[in-house]
Amino acid sequence: MVIRRHARSNPTLIKLARNLSSEIQERLCSSAVESGPARFNAFVSRVTDPPDSSGESLPLSGKSIAIKDNIATSAFPTTCSSAFLQEFTPSYDATVVQLIAQAGGHISGKTNCDEFGMGSFNINSVYGPVLNPFQLSTGGLLHDNEDRSAGGSSGGSAAAVAADLCFAALGTDTGGSIRLPASYCGVAGFKPSYGIVSRWGVIAFADSLDCVGVLAKNTGRIRDVFDIIQRYDSKDPTSAPQDIRRLSRHRSASRLEELKGLSSGLFNGVKIGIPREYFPSEMQPSVTAQFRVKLQDLKERGAVLVPVSLPSTRLSLSTYYVLASAEASSNLARFDGMRFGSKVQHSEETDLSQTSNIYAASRAAGFGPEVRKRILLGTHALTADAFDNYFLQAQRIRKVIKTDFDAVFRSRNVLSRDPPESSSSELDDDDTKVDILLHPTAISSAPRLSEPLKGVDGYLQDIMTTPASLAGLPALSIPSGFAGDDWPLGMSLVGQWGDDDLVLRLGEAMEQTS
Repeated sequence: MVIRRHARSNPTLIKLARNLSSEIQERLCSSAVESGPARFNAFVSRVTDPPDSSGESLPLSGKSIAIKDNIATSAFPTTCSSAFLQEFTPSYDATVVQLIAQAGGHISGKTNCDEFGMGSFNINSVYGPVLNPFQLSTGGLLHDNEDRSAGGSSGGSAAAVAADLCFAALGTDTGGSIRLPASYCGVAGFKPSYGIVSRWGVIAFADSLDCVGVLAKNTGRIRDVFDIIQRYDSKDPTSAPQDIRRLSRHRSASRLEELKGLSSGLFNGVKIGIPREYFPSEMQPSVTAQFRVKLQDLKERGAVLVPVSLPSTRLSLSTYYVLASAEASSNLARFDGMRFGSKVQHSEETDLSQTSNIYAASRAAGFGPEVRKRILLGTHALTADAFDNYFLQAQRIRKVIKTDFDAVFRSRNVLSRDPPESSSSELDDDDTKVDILLHPTAISSAPRLSEPLKGVDGYLQDIMTTPASLAGLPALSIPSGFAGDDWPLGMSLVGQWGDDDLVLRLGEAMEQTS
């Protein structure tokens, strides 16, 4: 049986998603103390039937997989947690959903998210915010002043994993939307290399940045799911070609063969780069302190720590928001109440001689404030007056950011070679080059829902995650301990494009030491 939440029948939730005042926050907190999984608000629709493990033995048989609400599913509505798509149920499954089902996975439901994937705290949802399950998983009491964000935009997926409501969950990551929730909720979250996992069937936010990834309690579970969904897909024009995939897999396998101590939790021969620019002034001191503890542990286990510099990091956040908003303004143009989205009846005073006036009524009612804000920003960046100074300049900076990463990795970027000929020259023997980068995932632990960050401060949490997104690199956040307030922290491993297997294997070994 499918249980679905109907936002339109609950005006309180709609109001909450549209205006997070302190009064509404208090109302949410008091209503959140429910029995059962509903108290976390992680799912927007869910099946109550348990997975069937009695049939054919397949890789994911008997395992429940939750799907973020912006990934198409024919068995569930796909609403992007927006009032605009409340009536939309696709007639098809996204490629990743098909692959999971073919591998025996049980699709357990759709998870709450920021509307159209836009947000860092999962508060921009028509279904209301997602509560961080960590407050209850430790056996503590639920207090109003301790209701904290699960992170966004894949907060529902992270919360479902943290609350043991599924084996793993699919999310999407545009600028940190998997890694940030993973850090806040104390779970693992993986954003693959751009183009490794099919985006066909994903409702796009920003085409050049969106990646489908996996959240789970540990990296081993992530690998179980990732091995299933990392397939070439001819329906996705951004899917990495087979020859590039083979080359990068061979390179990772060769490097892992050299690192024989990983199975025992030893890092002899592993060179880990520590970016100097990833410790901004906004970072909580306890985050830095806990990260230093982890670095010392890795050093004692044989890792070589190498300070590196990524000088363009300071420009990544502004670059990301210009490019992502510009792409969003284009992608969301199709939601007008005529082609896609619920149509709103226009007022009698509407000038029907202009078609745009009819569209405007539906878009104004359907989109939430954060989505409208980013559409306006992106539209401005694409205007003739601003195009050169904003959009083109951001594209140039993005190229420099990619160059910064290429300069520090031991593995060469296979995407910069056309066509790849062999893997014999894909490794750089320079002693200053590193296998992976390691940095704190977020500048703080999960923020309180009763104290929403306003203005520019609400976007600063992405400062640690956007560089890898702009460069299209694989990035894995794993739990790294606790902040001074005893809430979870995460640290992120970032590898060269295509080194997904290397990043996951190193992350798995690091979990053994934590």
